[in-house]
Order: sequence, then structure tokens, then C-alpha cells
Amino acid sequence: MSGAGVDIDARGLKCPWPALRLARTMRTAESAVIVADDPLAPREIAALAAERGWTVGPCATAIGPGWRVFR
Repeated sequence: MSGAGVDIDARGLKCPWPALRLARTMRTAESAVIVADDPLAPREIAALAAERGWTVGPCATAIGPGWRVFR
């Protein structure tokens, strides 16, 4: 993934869809960046990451704020 790239553009999707897309991406990826604008997304992404043992943190992308997730 490039530094400015976005793996998952989940803007406009309501939860649980952003977290489901993240889970699907992380099946084969070591890391991902997700941008989601649903107000519940940060909590859903954090819960998924905690459940799976992933590290998650905020990051800036070309299309707005998002989260970088690592295995």
C-alpha cells in the first residue's frame, strides 16, 4: 500500500459494514487503512481490533481521517 493510499473507503456505509469490510481485508493483509464516516465506526473498529488482537490508530488519508490497522 502506498503512503497516501486508502485500502477501504467505507464512507457512506452504516455499521456494521465498515467493520465487516475491514475484517474481510485483514484476512489476507498484514495492515489496512479504513476511512468511515458513520459515528459508530470508531467504536466498532476498535472492538474488532481488540477481539482479533490487532493494533489500531488514527491516521490521515487523502480523503479524510481514518484508522490504520496492523496485525
